[in-house]
Amino acid sequence: MRNTAKITTAVLAAGALTLGLSACGSDKDSSSSSSSADTSGPLVVAASPVPHAEILNYIKDHLAKKAGLDLEVKEFQDYIVPNTATEDGSVDANYFQNQPYLDDFNEKRGTHIVPVVTVHLEPLGLYSHKVKSVDALKSGATVAVPNDAVNEARALKLLASKGLITLKDDAGNAATPQDISKNPKNLKFKEVEAAQTPRSLDDVDAAVINGNYAIAADLKPAKDALVLESATNNPYGNFLAVKKGNEDDPRVKKLAKLLTSPEVKKFIEDKYAGSVIPSFK
Repeated sequence: MRNTAKITTAVLAAGALTLGLSACGSDKDSSSSSSSADTSGPLVVAASPVPHAEILNYIKDHLAKKAGLDLEVKEFQDYIVPNTATEDGSVDANYFQNQPYLDDFNEKRGTHIVPVVTVHLEPLGLYSHKVKSVDALKSGATVAVPNDAVNEARALKLLASKGLITLKDDAGNAATPQDISKNPKNLKFKEVEAAQTPRSLDDVDAAVINGNYAIAADLKPAKDALVLESATNNPYGNFLAVKKGNEDDPRVKKLAKLLTSPEVKKFIEDKYAGSVIPSFK
């Protein structure tokens, strides 16, 4: 049986409490940029269930033993606790996020998480249960978008790339609907937690959904998305990350090598059929 821990709401709440208590600690503790992790035990990695935990469990089941890696995977449904748990040492690493999101998270929360190796891209897509094309979106249609700063900006950039809206020239990685300069269809935006965007599809005309949440909701991004993010020069590749100072942990180095192995590349390509794209050659 896989040693995968599914995190309940109660545990998430406990994680949030831990974060709050940590914020009340000394400046010295909060600004520490390294940790003395015990490297003798299993490497515990926090991950979103799909595709991150699936990829890690493939490694655990097929590659880790031969590489001498004892790997434990913990699944988290949100985008906050994996970083706070990595920061406080509850887990050794995480695998779920991209660089713009991490930069924003570190800046706002004072954490010290750093990337180790980029593994894959999950193209962001626009989905709908009500229309079959973007041209069919009526004037005044409501579009759900993720409510965290980076993913909301990414969603708006996707819509702008397809001509549905125009963003102001200075709109960056924290763009919101207030940064829209032209909105020819008079689209309305409903900001929801990223994990809830698939569930919003019955209540809105369309929703911009992160690739991992789309796959978990049995959507096939390469087939079902009305529009899909391009992989060319895309800055949103997902990577393995650790707290600064733990990059040279030999267990982390082993996992980084396995995550970018030919076996994992083939697994991603075969299992996700273009809905998840390897970011390494």
